[in-house]
Amino acid sequence: MESQIKSIHHKLVNKEISCLALVKEKLNLLKSNTHNTVNSLLEDYALALASKVDEKITNGEAIGLLEGIPFGIKDVYMVEGTYTTASSDLLKNYKSAYTATAIQKLLDAGAIPIVKENCDSFGHGSSSENTIFGAVKNAKNPELVAGGSSGGSAVNVAKDFTVFSIGGDTGGSIRQPAGYNGIYGLKPTYGRISRYGLMAYASSTDCVGPIAKSIEDIRIVLNVISGKDTKDQTTYASQNITEESISPNNSIKSVGYFKNFVESEAIDPKIKSDFLSAVVKIKAKGIKVRELDFFKSDTLVSTYYTLAMAETASNLSRLDGTNYGNRIEGENLKDSYSITRSENFSEETKRRIVGGNQVLSQGFSDEIYLKGLALRDQISQNFENDFNEVDVIISPVTPSTPPKIGDSLKDPLAMYLSDAYTVGFSLGQLPTLTVPQGTETGLQITAAKDNDELVLKFANFLKDTI
Repeated sequence: MESQIKSIHHKLVNKEISCLALVKEKLNLLKSNTHNTVNSLLEDYALALASKVDEKITNGEAIGLLEGIPFGIKDVYMVEGTYTTASSDLLKNYKSAYTATAIQKLLDAGAIPIVKENCDSFGHGSSSENTIFGAVKNAKNPELVAGGSSGGSAVNVAKDFTVFSIGGDTGGSIRQPAGYNGIYGLKPTYGRISRYGLMAYASSTDCVGPIAKSIEDIRIVLNVISGKDTKDQTTYASQNITEESISPNNSIKSVGYFKNFVESEAIDPKIKSDFLSAVVKIKAKGIKVRELDFFKSDTLVSTYYTLAMAETASNLSRLDGTNYGNRIEGENLKDSYSITRSENFSEETKRRIVGGNQVLSQGFSDEIYLKGLALRDQISQNFENDFNEVDVIISPVTPSTPPKIGDSLKDPLAMYLSDAYTVGFSLGQLPTLTVPQGTETGLQITAAKDNDELVLKFANFLKDTI
């Protein structure tokens, strides 16, 4: 699919459509949808912004490429004056006091936010079922999960309820739902986009990223929201990616894949055979393909969840009903903390907090947490070595197809293992893009740090290859 952003921009400029009519159309689709993608609509705000865009066009004023484009926001981002619930009981009535940097950049570019989107509570999940708003239903088959935690964002894009959405990816939370719903989803290089105003899950791997139906729309949005931010010291200045620089050419000479991913007993046979077929088609284009050795997927999952649970236990310690949130009074202060957190956190969130406190506790931190940190360093070094041998790495997005709604809740371990092919790239802080090709849940393309351009370039190559 070609760029929806450019197509809509062209129609707005040429007065083929009005921005007000466009926004109303998207809002009506969101209101009537039965996929549980909506936490709250930003209707009045969106319509007011749309009217201003139409007024500029009527007056003959130029509008920017993103001006008037309706988009969705995963409900873990602050947008001043709007409900930001993280799909949780604790924050169901919380209104943001400020706006996240990435969202503010889109507002400054004239894009119009229309919906805060359903997700796993605090990003804790891989299915978008751990939410007070009801499980998000897959865009292709509503009996299946949408993936998570950015499930609502992915489904809204797949169903054309939004032109693009801003998700959040910690261990695969953009890439996996993008794969499940047949669209593009990018986890950029860690630090390329400011995390200021994103509710923290695991601060060392949290990434802001776009979800869209075309590579070009991913590129356009990525350029707008990237850049150094004084409010987030992990950010860095990055170069804009041009359309010409990601056009497919012969600059990519070698591709790698991890043989233990496709030799795993956990992988679905159809996903395995389709992936290997894609490898054959890439080879047929004259590109050298290398098998790479990597950590076993269960090692990646255990390392990721050890560190992620530790970080989320620390990050969520502030949520006790004292300063904000749904406070439940007990007989004393300690009792109030306990009841507030017990009653308002989901079972999955409590599971991760307990696990995180365990690995950080005295007697366990040396044995578990510090070992996890050491393994992450080894994983990063492994990637550096790999990218001395190959230009990009491809992999399946998931080892299996989306489960039925309800199945993941019965088996949390199976849910964690569904992240087996995504968490390693998160630990390495690498740019990784899901493309809706190759297998039923897509393919992942990964490059070295700050090489997001190469990921998009290879995606354009694959679009015409497989």
